Amino acid sequence: MQYIKHYSSPIGVLEIIANDDFLTHVLFREAQKKPSRQLEETLENSPIIDECIRQFEAYFDKKLRDFDLPLQTQGTDFQRNVWEYLKTIPYGKTISYLEFSRRIGNEKAIRAVGTANGNNPLTIILPCHRVIGSDGSLVGYGGDLWRKEWLLRHEGSLPNQAQLGLF
Repeated sequence: MQYIKHYSSPIGVLEIIANDDFLTHVLFREAQKKPSRQLEETLENSPIIDECIRQFEAYFDKKLRDFDLPLQTQGTDFQRNVWEYLKTIPYGKTISYLEFSRRIGNEKAIRAVGTANGNNPLTIILPCHRVIGSDGSLVGYGGDLWRKEWLLRHEGSLPNQAQLGLF
């Protein structure tokens, strides 16, 4: 069974999708890069989605830094490796795409890391917003750059010289 709920967060409506065992998607419904299909809410309740919403409320109230939810992602081995590594970036910290690529063992994979981040199915929970340009600029966020900036400010990790840029 697939469950779908919409959660009104301080930065827009999140579409939260789960199955009986795992959270599978959290996507911004109103981002320029919208989910491929915007789904209607299901009537059935999901304990996983209820817990996800509880944790989002605590996160937005600055009472939670790390999400603890059963997650399931579908993607290539490389994408899943990138998404798994996102979990290691601490709240309140950022990392450059170049450093991220080095840490996963392939310095030349910067664009591939960016593409994998852009396809992150679990926004905020897998914190791709913490990956920034080498010069501190805010680049490449599927949820729109203003949300990336908001999330980094919320976490206290917006680089001092951050500039909104395209690349």
